[in-house]
Amino acid sequence: MLERFSSVQMAHFAAHGLLRFDGRVPADINEQFLDEAGRLKTPAPGQDGRAVQSVMAHNRALLRANQIPEVPAGTPLLEAYKEDTALGRLVRLPWVQGGIESLVGHGCLIDHHFLHITFPPSMRGGAYGASQNTHQDSTIDPRQAFDIQLMYFPHEVTPTMGGTRYVPGTHLRVVSEAAIGRYQNMLGQERVACPAGTLIFTHHGLWHGGGLNRSDRTRYMFKIRLNPTVRQCRLWDTSDLSAEDFKQRPIFHVKQRRSAEHLHAILTTPEKWFENDTGRIEYINRIRFWRFLLGDDSFDADYWATRVENEPTTPVS
Repeated sequence: MLERFSSVQMAHFAAHGLLRFDGRVPADINEQFLDEAGRLKTPAPGQDGRAVQSVMAHNRALLRANQIPEVPAGTPLLEAYKEDTALGRLVRLPWVQGGIESLVGHGCLIDHHFLHITFPPSMRGGAYGASQNTHQDSTIDPRQAFDIQLMYFPHEVTPTMGGTRYVPGTHLRVVSEAAIGRYQNMLGQERVACPAGTLIFTHHGLWHGGGLNRSDRTRYMFKIRLNPTVRQCRLWDTSDLSAEDFKQRPIFHVKQRRSAEHLHAILTTPEKWFENDTGRIEYINRIRFWRFLLGDDSFDADYWATRVENEPTTPVS
């Protein structure tokens, strides 16, 4: 039975642009994936002290030799990976398939996949290389409909291995791909350091970039981008939604501490990078995104959207 996301989880996705599950993929799938992806060994240095082959040569050799299939864009997800492969087993785990269907629905399509590899200095002749620029994937994308990206970390990622960095809450900012590359080390930015078998579901607009590997090990991350084929409306387990979620609460002048997991609180809790004034625009962006997911244009959280949409048209009697 599929394990679909709850409304609270979906509200966190709407607010932060991701849901992260550390160490949840079984160890045997992780090991099978690494075998199928091809385990790189550090090359012996040449007489000049540099790696025998270039990083690009190793990368090309790995892509040719591994068992990850080439998948044409637009292939249905469950047709892309055979059931007995590591990726086939991964996407058929009840909680993974349930999460995917909660976000992009049944019958989603593969946009692309890619094995991202970050090499240690020992494979660069002792040089560190450079971290990847901060970016959104693809191009300017103003849709309310959204793709998701699965970021799969099949082995432990230590703080020195250059795990993917990402900035929660940036997914609803419409920008042009790498034009945001000048933004580095933003408040609230997170860097992936995680146990083996970590999987992150992200909105396609989340700002992210690969880190700098300063360890003695090669780092792997496998990414799958998925496109929806159905309207993304109440695809998750909505059994925890109640009438209280649609009522307005007292705001500002509040006498009792309230739950941080209330849907309105999730949607109106700022990220660390939010400014006191323009950060409030992100509350409205989140609310409108949540309306899209609910299929309910009347929903509001703490009156943020209503107060700027209130334009009475009833004439004076």
